[in-house]
Amino acid sequence: MLTQFKESVQYIQSKTNVQPTIGIILGTGLGGLVKEIKVIDEIEYKNIPNFPVSTVESHSGKLIFGELGGKKVVAMQGRFHYYEGYDMKQVTFPVRVMKLLGIERLFVSNASGGVNPDFEVGEIMIQNDHINLFPAHPLIGKNFDELGPRFPDMSDPYDAEMIELAKAIAAENNIRVSVGTYAGLTGPTLETPAEYGYVRAIGADAVGMSTVPEIIVARHMSIPCFAISIITDLGVPGKIHKVSLQDVIDVANRQEPKMTLIMSQLISRL
Repeated sequence: MLTQFKESVQYIQSKTNVQPTIGIILGTGLGGLVKEIKVIDEIEYKNIPNFPVSTVESHSGKLIFGELGGKKVVAMQGRFHYYEGYDMKQVTFPVRVMKLLGIERLFVSNASGGVNPDFEVGEIMIQNDHINLFPAHPLIGKNFDELGPRFPDMSDPYDAEMIELAKAIAAENNIRVSVGTYAGLTGPTLETPAEYGYVRAIGADAVGMSTVPEIIVARHMSIPCFAISIITDLGVPGKIHKVSLQDVIDVANRQEPKMTLIMSQLISRL
């Protein structure tokens, strides 16, 4: 795998001179942040050696290199999910590659279902913790000592300094945000009412199908992380309705400008 990471990095570096310090992973319906990036180079996943290719219709499939908030960035326009049939090492492969490209911080966005009864559809939640409910773990198998320890600490999965700064930015711009815990499940089904209840009972505020594996691998490599979620539907008793992918995308698109403002200003102030 280490050889594959390096092959991917060598190819990417042959196609761009950008040396990113910020990595960004964009979730369902949240690709608009790319519009704020001064794009310098784009590389399609299908052209990168060893790179997976996204199979989800709502996810583009390319790396964007450019500038945002005065920082050099690499953004994944389209991520990979366990439910697509990839194993966890494939799902998190791009995070390894971004680290070897030089990123010093990772920013992640996602769309999720809210199980906190105080949440509303369209709520913006900054993640301060997560619960890993995936049946596989991205660090199982041989450990790459060059990248991180065999038993990484996870007492601070999300960077407290960035969380506080993001909250301040939201307040300055009159954007309501919440802070909470995200539970990661496989999908691709949305949860049953009983599953929503279970997720809430074990301490989560939102549930989704991504983010947790990427954060685990980033923290394994000591990359400070920031993650933000848009609550696109509710898994709260009395508020559970049938939801389609288009419903999720519509809500994400509607709230995306607020999320984009928070993330772009946060990056610029670091």
